Amino acid sequence: MVSFKARRSEPRLVSPARPTPRETKPLSDVDDQHPLRYYETVVGFFRTCPGRTDRPADLKRTIRAALAEALVYYYPVAGRLREEEGGGGKLVVECTAEGVVFVEADADVRLEDFGEPLLPPYPCLEELLCDPGDIKAIIGRPLLFMQVTELKCGGFVAGFHMCHNIADGFGMIQFMMTVAELTVGEAVPSLLPVWNREVLSMAHSSSPVTYPNSAYEPLLNSLDFTSDDVMLSTPPHRMIAEYFVFGQRELAILRRHLPGYLADSTSFELLTAVMWRCRTIALGYQSSQRVRLMITMNARGRWNCHTLIPWGYYGNAHFSPIAELTVDELCKKPLADTVELVRRTKLSVTKECMRSMVDTTAYIRQWPSLTMDKTYEVSDTRWIAAGNGLQLGWAEYVGGGIPLAGDLTSKLGSHHMRCKNEDGEDSTVVSLLLPRSAMERFKKEMDVWLNRPEKNLVIPSSL
Repeated sequence: MVSFKARRSEPRLVSPARPTPRETKPLSDVDDQHPLRYYETVVGFFRTCPGRTDRPADLKRTIRAALAEALVYYYPVAGRLREEEGGGGKLVVECTAEGVVFVEADADVRLEDFGEPLLPPYPCLEELLCDPGDIKAIIGRPLLFMQVTELKCGGFVAGFHMCHNIADGFGMIQFMMTVAELTVGEAVPSLLPVWNREVLSMAHSSSPVTYPNSAYEPLLNSLDFTSDDVMLSTPPHRMIAEYFVFGQRELAILRRHLPGYLADSTSFELLTAVMWRCRTIALGYQSSQRVRLMITMNARGRWNCHTLIPWGYYGNAHFSPIAELTVDELCKKPLADTVELVRRTKLSVTKECMRSMVDTTAYIRQWPSLTMDKTYEVSDTRWIAAGNGLQLGWAEYVGGGIPLAGDLTSKLGSHHMRCKNEDGEDSTVVSLLLPRSAMERFKKEMDVWLNRPEKNLVIPSSL
């Protein structure tokens, strides 16, 4: 595996290219969750298109100028968070135009040195990201840390740390799309940003809603609960991160375990059901113990015909309904039952449910330390790597996404990301973090479902 050191410039603050409003903006109740007080990491790899002669001579300077222009439209991102006095610790954004951190870098490696196909874990990831300091310290600090690393082949890597309270994954990509468009000379973004955080705040609810929402009851039942979950007690250095690639062949094998009436099940539903079952068995939970699946759902999009979210909204617009059942109910019943449960949990996010979840989220703020006992968090982030909005004309987006198993604040999550497998097929790579002994058991369970395929499914990455 390739090893390299990036040559970095000194970090510099990039402010909006033109004067912007100086004001204080409140966050929504969905934004203002204690678990979101950290910097999320996203990385994108770009290849220079053959035969193109319009690549900027000074790439990093061009992107830096586009970033400054993007901040004119996304000017709250150039501000700073503070806790409102007398507001119980609620966060607001002071739109001060102080700027975001930008680092220019070069690396003597080629894009193909990162692996073909390009899949996580990416070698020397820390060299592609600037240092944000304490990733849980978000008050009074820049809300975005960005590094652009030029490669020897003419390609480049864009690495972001962005405060999760300001934007969710979709919002981060929307911001990146704007920078990309302005980099190639567009006069204005094709999608203008919308703040409107009041639409996901409790005060906005037009009718009384009973809370807590039933989808969050398992979490509320865990208040003041002492957990015996090995996932929560095992320190990170005794865990291992691995990435599982599922191509057309693997999905076809897994679908053979389903009856015909579930032929229309999505790959996300199928993979989530199988991995949840294998993970539960691997962790050795007792048959009568209750386990949970938490699905992070993006509330935007055509799937949600009753969405409250305006087009261009870049704040946190995700909800996490939870399914709960015993280990026996999960692992001893047909796989079809688990797939149907995953689907029902996804479809539970209706307009009324979303409003209730907003109220419940505001209610939960009073208890920042909920116990995520025996919980498996899953996010479908394959749209990040779709890349349609990240084209630069002279460069193409070839891979990336959320490069860490779990994330920097949780050991419990899996991200579904788009990738190409060794045969060049569109595939899904799923991250997973487990104690070392449990990971070995997980792979054996997965082998049973896949009838022990000949091809290697796993890309290991020790933490």
